[in-house]
Amino acid sequence: MKKEQMDRIHTGKGFIAALDQSGGSTPKALLQYGIQEKSYSNDEEMLGLVHEMRKRIITSPAFDSEYILGAILFENTMDRTIESQFTADYLWEKKGIVPFLKIDKGLAELENGVQLMKPIPDLNGLLKQANEKNIFGTKMRSVIKEANPEGIRKVVEQQFDLGKQILSMGLVPIIEPEVDIHSTNKEKSEKILKDEIFKQLSALDKDSKVMLKLSIPTKDNFYSDFIDDSHVIRVVALSGGYDQKEANEKLAHNNGLIASFSRALSEGLTAQQTDEEFNTMLSHSIKSIYNASIT
Repeated sequence: MKKEQMDRIHTGKGFIAALDQSGGSTPKALLQYGIQEKSYSNDEEMLGLVHEMRKRIITSPAFDSEYILGAILFENTMDRTIESQFTADYLWEKKGIVPFLKIDKGLAELENGVQLMKPIPDLNGLLKQANEKNIFGTKMRSVIKEANPEGIRKVVEQQFDLGKQILSMGLVPIIEPEVDIHSTNKEKSEKILKDEIFKQLSALDKDSKVMLKLSIPTKDNFYSDFIDDSHVIRVVALSGGYDQKEANEKLAHNNGLIASFSRALSEGLTAQQTDEEFNTMLSHSIKSIYNASIT
């Protein structure tokens, strides 16, 4: 299974669906979906509603392996079921879509122009659960706000240190050092980030393979060197706050870079839509993101 999934992620045509909103972003995701905060009174009810939203997306006929290579899940989603199967098993066995897991626990306070990841308690325990639930790989996010060389170095070092731990457990890490699209020195940050990532890639064992999830670069095809690197399975792009149209336009100018969109994927979907309306909207979004990803 792992080899088949690896081949699909490495060479398949399509994109990665990010369905991993969690913590503070869950109420925003539900609000975007047309569910007000007054509709739930505690975290359990909130998580139940967001699982129903994700289940509606995943079970839609539009959510198809013809266009989608993989899907990133939140831990709570991994632990829940769809049609009596754990979510990861449903994705792979029913849809042919490779399951990933978001493992970070959110961002630390801003320091040196960046936000590192908060500590991840019992990471090995979580990775063991991921293996038991047939997860292929993991994702973890840091944020770069300023072109601070020291801060960016710490972000990349933290990402790769955890990445090695993930690799040791037989999972593929998605390294995600996001550069804030609103940063006043975004292009300079990207240059520093690129250098730091290359330092870490060159220090990996020759058989170690990672994925990179990066903000769409200011300069077209700036990350093409990563796409060709022997340690990199795939380079995917986050939408980062761009709306779907702008994210697709920018992505289409970067050959070989594929989408891993969250908000831009679920844009326009609401709980109030009929199944026909919902599936039509989702199908349009998926096809437009797919077309931007195969340039």
